[in-house]
Amino acid sequence: MYEFNLTLDQPFSQAIDTVKAALLEEQLGIVSEVDVQAVFKAKMDKDIPGYRILGACNPKLADRVLSAEPNAGTLLPCNLIVRAEGEKSVVSFMDPMAVLGLSSSDEVKAVAAEAKEKLLRVVARLQ
Repeated sequence: MYEFNLTLDQPFSQAIDTVKAALLEEQLGIVSEVDVQAVFKAKMDKDIPGYRILGACNPKLADRVLSAEPNAGTLLPCNLIVRAEGEKSVVSFMDPMAVLGLSSSDEVKAVAAEAKEKLLRVVARLQ
């Protein structure tokens, strides 16, 4: 499977803050953020529920990946989404093992395993 997820009993805007705080506890900072809801409204005049794509990164892990395989930057960062579902929010994490497993480098695969462990600890904090 390419992702793992959970549902938070929180409205969208609160869930965004909760998820960001849990990521920081695992030394995963946000390096990119796409407000899909705003993009769809601006570009297509389409209204959708809250939907945010976050790019999370640990610089030390990213450095190991890029040192082992410079072009593997195309597989970074660890992406996740937070999306509104009624009064709750779904948080879905890209499985780093699925994506970084595309590399033939053992070091890149080792980093993928470490990144997944970090993300699973984030999931545990959120539950």
